[in-house]
Amino acid sequence: MSAVAILLSGGTGSRLGADIPKQYIEINGAPVIRYPIRTLLSHPGTEMLCIVCQDEWRAFIMSQVEACRSEGIADDTRILFAHPGVVRQESIYKGLLELESTGLGPDTPVIITDAARPLVTHELLDRCLEALPGHDGVMPVIPMKDTVYESRDGKSVSGLLDRSTIYAGQAPEFYYLGNYTEAVRKLTPDEILTINGTTEVAIWAGMDVVMVPGDEDNFKITTQADLERFELKTRE
Repeated sequence: MSAVAILLSGGTGSRLGADIPKQYIEINGAPVIRYPIRTLLSHPGTEMLCIVCQDEWRAFIMSQVEACRSEGIADDTRILFAHPGVVRQESIYKGLLELESTGLGPDTPVIITDAARPLVTHELLDRCLEALPGHDGVMPVIPMKDTVYESRDGKSVSGLLDRSTIYAGQAPEFYYLGNYTEAVRKLTPDEILTINGTTEVAIWAGMDVVMVPGDEDNFKITTQADLERFELKTRE
């Protein structure tokens, strides 16, 4: 099964405290964003890649696409760009609209992932693609290992949650272009601002989302410690 992809690269990385957004920091000879670009473009199931980013980074990103092609990656993948929104979900929506404008059908599978989650693998992409038929969406997850407590005031323990029923969601998430775009289209501007994760929209819309095993190494770079962990991983 083939798919198109949205790579979100509009974040500012403010929590990392760097001079430039985290996805453009060079690690072991390449900026962070080149790693997921390389993985997506070299995956045989990716037919088109829409990168959501600020205008001033487009030339830089295209230089990374060219660098990937010079490494022997097929150069027939179509690259599109979309402008980022105020929040992540609005950026996703703009990417969806850009893909929709190309004439893709509503049953086209869409991969939604983040430039700041650079260690996504072909194996994880394959696992999600294989699970998608018969469902509205797919989300990779990691089972919760720690004991999880609830606190209603942020100061004291209110209750103990059953960790066997709790999972941490990851990207990439897979949906069909038509029904997921329609679900986002139905959100009000205020609702879009409250969305934290891609699959939250699908849950609101009553979609059938299947879970597949995620990957412990498929972490999102948010803090300096994450960046250092990524540097170690890419040295291995």
